[in-house]
Amino acid sequence: MGTTSSTLTQYDIEEVQEHCNHTFSQQEIASLYQRFCQLDRNGGGFISADEFLSVPEFAVNPLSQRLLRMLDGLNFKEFVAFLSAFSSRATLQQKIEFIFKVYDSSGNGKVTFSDMLNVLRDLTGQFISEQQSEQVLTQVLEEAGYKKDSLLVLSDFEKNPWQPWFQNGGRSPCGLKSIAAKRIDYYQVGEKQGVSFPEGWHCSVLQ
Repeated sequence: MGTTSSTLTQYDIEEVQEHCNHTFSQQEIASLYQRFCQLDRNGGGFISADEFLSVPEFAVNPLSQRLLRMLDGLNFKEFVAFLSAFSSRATLQQKIEFIFKVYDSSGNGKVTFSDMLNVLRDLTGQFISEQQSEQVLTQVLEEAGYKKDSLLVLSDFEKNPWQPWFQNGGRSPCGLKSIAAKRIDYYQVGEKQGVSFPEGWHCSVLQ
């Protein structure tokens, strides 16, 4: 889809619905298009990183800079495909694939200890020290059967040992509505390591 127009044709809606594996209804796609048009301020048919950052809910997300790598320059079809990972109708596989992309900062299909540590650092901010972050993450890996120098690929994220770390919750990064997302919760492991988190604190891929 090129330059943004004020409305979608029925053919456009069906094409987008097919592209996102029917994760959204036709009515939801029409609503998403209105939101897309609001974000696409210059009407070029693409959303830039700066336009995404104009959304308060997105700008304050601790992972906003990582998500911008996946978002910059999306057309409407790609925009809907991105959001489909947060839909309650999305499969577990879709959610895991999305989270893997968040961790895979280099886009080479491999996630290192450093990649995971950087995500945890983004999520926790000043709540825990660098040493505590490494301790928490090391134990998470060990409990899943991995070592600090392991290179994780998508199939590793799909394995059962990782499943307990994925829980429902979260919001759309554009504040469209509450939707099911997956999050990796380090709270229990942190407690075992003696890490003290603020009351009610949790880590989520998208808040």
